[in-house]
Amino acid sequence: MNSESTAHPTSVVVTGAGLAVPGIAGPADLLHRDRGGTPFDPETGLKGRELRHKDRATRLALRAVEPALRDAGLYGPNGPDLDGARAATVVSSNTGNYDSVCAYVDTAAQHTSRAISATGLPQTSTSAIAGWIAAGYGLRGPAVTLCNGATSGLDALHWGRNLIAAGRADTVVVTGVEPANEVVAELLGADPVDGAATIVLESAAHAAGRGARVRARWRGYDRGHDHAEVLRAAADPRAEPIGLWLSGAPRADRPHLPERARLTCLADRLGECGGALGVLQCAATVAYYDDGGDGLVLATARGTDASAAVAFLPPRAAARTAL
Repeated sequence: MNSESTAHPTSVVVTGAGLAVPGIAGPADLLHRDRGGTPFDPETGLKGRELRHKDRATRLALRAVEPALRDAGLYGPNGPDLDGARAATVVSSNTGNYDSVCAYVDTAAQHTSRAISATGLPQTSTSAIAGWIAAGYGLRGPAVTLCNGATSGLDALHWGRNLIAAGRADTVVVTGVEPANEVVAELLGADPVDGAATIVLESAAHAAGRGARVRARWRGYDRGHDHAEVLRAAADPRAEPIGLWLSGAPRADRPHLPERARLTCLADRLGECGGALGVLQCAATVAYYDDGGDGLVLATARGTDASAAVAFLPPRAAARTAL
């Protein structure tokens, strides 16, 4: 992996995954259709008093966090069951509050700033989603928001991993979310996934100390301008064989894989995933290993100015230096 990797590695694991994606019941549905369960329905799943005064992206994100914490064994009968002072929040969203910002700009342009309501003003902040997650679940550690294009979700996972490596947190809740609305459709020329995914990262020591079930192990991260170089670095032939390649590239730009490797592109099924892609890919990684998959899982994303890749190892893999 390249020099962007942290200089002080520590073992990081994935312990939970949660989704709020239309038509998807859980991580397994990302790789298999009709696996059972009740799919998430945003028309009914985004209602409730606790969601009042929150935009759609925030509502979707909050609905993905609770199942992820439950999956990780960090949500009990009385709510979140974790040390909030040692828990951080990382959010990835490229279009999360576009509608709120545009609405306020339009109101100010038409009626002057005196017509702007203070109630919804916090939603115009890029960090609003992370703030609501942190406040709602008692996560009092660092709160970070990334709006980094196609690689944003994988970058967010890397930021979460680095917060653990730097000793700033034992647990990091990483959420990727993109809402679908008229503003986003007009700006992008296409509808995004209109959903959210949340991943729980922990230091291996912290997860072992509480007897948590490990779902995947962090192997490394690479980012650069040359897509082919990033792929070569991430899929080091000297490393473990690739079992699953989660590609974020167009069909014509996907790499040739070893014969046993499986290739999946979530955007083929879900549509434009934007900043949620990398987090959705991590959720699919959990599903792959839960289903008995083996080998390296490689998640990749390509934007106009950069590419990124994150590699995961099976839960039962021996702990090794992470990059």
